[in-house]
Amino acid sequence: MYQKIIIVGNLGRDPEMRYMPDGTAVTNLNVATNRRWNDPRSGEAREETTWFRVAVWGKQAETVNQYLSKGSQVLVEGRLETDPQTGGPRIFTRQDGTAGASYEIRAFQVRFIGGRSDNVVADVDSGQSYGGRGQAVEEEDDIPF
Repeated sequence: MYQKIIIVGNLGRDPEMRYMPDGTAVTNLNVATNRRWNDPRSGEAREETTWFRVAVWGKQAETVNQYLSKGSQVLVEGRLETDPQTGGPRIFTRQDGTAGASYEIRAFQVRFIGGRSDNVVADVDSGQSYGGRGQAVEEEDDIPF
């Protein structure tokens, strides 16, 4: 069996990193994804935000913690983690009394798609950098003129 989830969104707050007793780094991210559409009945513009809690492990966790901050745009690939008690998302009650669900992802890969300089994308697994539309960035020494 295999599952994979891919989300693109913005960090809702700064990453939080800690170390496990064995020295493994883990960084937690809160990522908001947005969906916009027009209601077919009323024609009214609608928007929905879904929040994901993302856990990033190892060297990748240290890199994510170093370079990302609140508002950073990321692409996360990983798998859904379920609540051990229910087998689904974690259910909670908000302060206003409404029900909420927390979707949790264990990240395999995090790509930085909104950056501080020229929308550079960093694939933290391979160390390869890409331009804002996914094309590889050439080093100045590689320019043929």
